[in-house]
Amino acid sequence: MNCSSCCAAAASSPPGVLARPRVRFTASCSTRTDQKVIFLGSKRFPQIPHSPSSRASSRLSRREVIAFAGQQSWDIGRFVRTLYFFNGPPNPLKIVESIISSFTGSASSEAPKKMETSDVVLVTGATGGVGRRVVDVLRKKGLPVRVLARNEDKARSMLGPDVDLIIGDVTKEDTLDPKLFKGIKKVVNAVSVIVGPKEGDTPDRQKYKQGIKFFEPEIKGPSPEMVEYIGMQNLINAIKNSVGLSEGKLLFGLKGNLSGKIVWGALDDVVMGGVSESAFQILPTGSETGGPTGLFKGIVSTSNNGGFTSIRTKNFTVPEDLSAYDGIELRVKGDGRRYKLIIRTSYEWDTVGYTASFDTTKGEWQSVKLPFSSLRPVFRARTMTDAPPFDASNITSLQLMFSKFEYDGKLNPTFTEGPFELPFSSIRAYINEPVTPRFVHVSSAGVTRPERPGLDLSKQPPAVRLNKELGSILTYKLKGEDLIRESGIPYTIVRPCALTEEPAGADLIFDQGDNITGKISREEVALICVAALASPNAVGKTFEVKSTVPFSEPYVIDPSNPPPEKDYEVYFKELKEGITGKEALEATPA
Repeated sequence: MNCSSCCAAAASSPPGVLARPRVRFTASCSTRTDQKVIFLGSKRFPQIPHSPSSRASSRLSRREVIAFAGQQSWDIGRFVRTLYFFNGPPNPLKIVESIISSFTGSASSEAPKKMETSDVVLVTGATGGVGRRVVDVLRKKGLPVRVLARNEDKARSMLGPDVDLIIGDVTKEDTLDPKLFKGIKKVVNAVSVIVGPKEGDTPDRQKYKQGIKFFEPEIKGPSPEMVEYIGMQNLINAIKNSVGLSEGKLLFGLKGNLSGKIVWGALDDVVMGGVSESAFQILPTGSETGGPTGLFKGIVSTSNNGGFTSIRTKNFTVPEDLSAYDGIELRVKGDGRRYKLIIRTSYEWDTVGYTASFDTTKGEWQSVKLPFSSLRPVFRARTMTDAPPFDASNITSLQLMFSKFEYDGKLNPTFTEGPFELPFSSIRAYINEPVTPRFVHVSSAGVTRPERPGLDLSKQPPAVRLNKELGSILTYKLKGEDLIRESGIPYTIVRPCALTEEPAGADLIFDQGDNITGKISREEVALICVAALASPNAVGKTFEVKSTVPFSEPYVIDPSNPPPEKDYEVYFKELKEGITGKEALEATPA
């Protein structure tokens, strides 16, 4: 529980006067009626269920709230239960300090600090021919880069001593602690199994740089299964929380076992003497599709200087890392009132709550998106301009509130006393539209061809002809691609033809269906990968790419007349989602 939420109610008292709740105990009589009644001023409302957890009770309280001489009795039992439900009671001095500060504090005139965002790009395989060029392109664009490498000395000698480095191996899961990948927003994966000449290479790897067409190849190091398939599984597991999912991350929703993922409890103005009361319930058929939905309901009163109700989750056992996302989306059935969402990033009792108000439309189901950048840091009913920026990587609890008060002494224009209900079917973190790729993977042309019926292997590159001899290299590359497609991460899969050391700049052919052969420079592939990171038109696309220059002709450029920069967006727009080349294997239409 956080006193910043409860102390707002005290702001309606005259300055300098501390309202003291009067405690009156009144035994309820179960024989009088099955439905108790709560009196709020001159109004009379049926009593509704109260629950400190998802298993809502059928009664608000075992004591009736009685109106008497303009004051109402204070349920000290509910007060104590509330304190203990949210991780035990606070220091009583802090409660008093919070209430006093709400009277003496002045409204803030400064804007709070904006949330800081991270756009770090992780490059894996960063010491390889494509990977190191990706690092160069990103640096030239001024983008923050982190690299994953197995050999620290090699990485620093090749990329510079100050490179932001993670030492790890995709084939060894225990070296890929997800904590190391916090703050990473996007990934370019250039990890590949190492293929080299059986007969050895020259010291400067001249045979390798010409492409495997010109030497008898063999696998060097870990197998294709370990690198391309198991390694891909390990990498996806390590970065999945950091880069996010296309459909967002569901925090609350009544699907499968998710209804029990978080536990809600009532946190009302009883903590400062008020008599408002709320509850969380599950309605079995209350959603817009006739299924179950959550319900925030209650009765709000300004008696005893109160005026707010809320439901809040217990602190999460493990904080939610939502740094990959841009905000929270709620699916609610509105009642025309203004509510608040409060997010906390600390397990402490008396701490800042990052808050956003939202309006609802009466009688309609609606999606409400609250960007993290719009959250206001509120502490003891005041906006804290010097509060730390919101940390989306450390979410500890959520809270929904209906209150008479907005911020810094302002009032909620939609507030009315009495009963209210807010059904909400889901709470999820979302990625802003338009979604751009969060994972760009460098694969290979030919991955669907080894088992393709009717294919003339004599006209195919060596990797296709020698797939089995090379540890089923293309088969496992395709399996790795499928892991990306199934992960839910926004992706682009680039399949270059034979890689060369030639400069970028030649005219290109982008194709789909895995049919083309040819060559393309590693520098060009790096430029394509970085361009894809920023392109909504590249999301969900798999494609092959080659230059128009034949193998027999070396491509050179005139330094005094370099080729113009390409607009890769023109190519991305022409590509289609869902075409992988597997259609020929599965006899399904492209």
